[in-house]
Amino acid sequence: MRQHTHSDFPDTMERLLPMPSLVPSDVTDVPPEHALLTVDMKEYSKLPEAKMAPARADLDSMLSTVFAQCGIGDATLLGAVKDRGDGAIFVLPARHAARLIDPLLVHLGQALERREQTRLASAPTIRLRASVHVGPLAPPEHRGDAVNDACRLVDSDAARRAMTAAVDHGVLLAAVVSDTVFGRTVAAGRTPALKEHHFHRATARVEGKPGFEQVCWLLVPGLVPSVLAPYLTQDSGAVPDGRPSQAAQHSTKATTANESSGGVRQKGKASGKARLIQVGRDYIPSQEQS
Repeated sequence: MRQHTHSDFPDTMERLLPMPSLVPSDVTDVPPEHALLTVDMKEYSKLPEAKMAPARADLDSMLSTVFAQCGIGDATLLGAVKDRGDGAIFVLPARHAARLIDPLLVHLGQALERREQTRLASAPTIRLRASVHVGPLAPPEHRGDAVNDACRLVDSDAARRAMTAAVDHGVLLAAVVSDTVFGRTVAAGRTPALKEHHFHRATARVEGKPGFEQVCWLLVPGLVPSVLAPYLTQDSGAVPDGRPSQAAQHSTKATTANESSGGVRQKGKASGKARLIQVGRDYIPSQEQS
């Protein structure tokens, strides 16, 4: 029997074969992934104008030192910083995502504490919200949804409530980690000092952005998740500023949380002037000095 060839059905074969794309490949290709660290100073806009530049200079100096402590040099950051006035967005190779959590968040919290202890009385306190995210960004301007999401995470209601908890307990940093980054770093065992039980799972939402709702993980260095939980309550147990109601505070204060996870003992209180300090692998309550 004679075999049919392409020439026997030229019109049919041409209709079945896909047409070459007229869209350039660099438009359809998924851009390379990058890690993003976003920092935002609490109430920066309320500072007197004369104090804004010095405060921002102090923040830039601290961040430069912290990046160096994490093995991230200026060459990595060159040309990949987006200024936000009251903060900045740092764009780094995706391989640095774990470092942006551990040890960077730990070092950043310590740097803020050192500055607070040595600042002049005329210099304002610097309190930071920070977010860590990862996603594809188109070079060279590093444009993409990942930047928008990183900003929304740091501006989210969850991050602001975590900052309220931090302020109430004398801590200067509140961080939010996207679920994508958390899965690739903390849950994957790539953060030696910070484990899953150090974070509080929450949902990030932004007022006026009804389409944005993402699972995130909150970290306030030195505070256990049980302390953050009352601040994240969405029912009548939370007052509008994100602080627990008096009833919720009384309930939490009356019960000291003894959580055991991975052999780590944690204690915490959600009210009063008690501040949680981590010593070695244990959390211990310590009275704030006035």
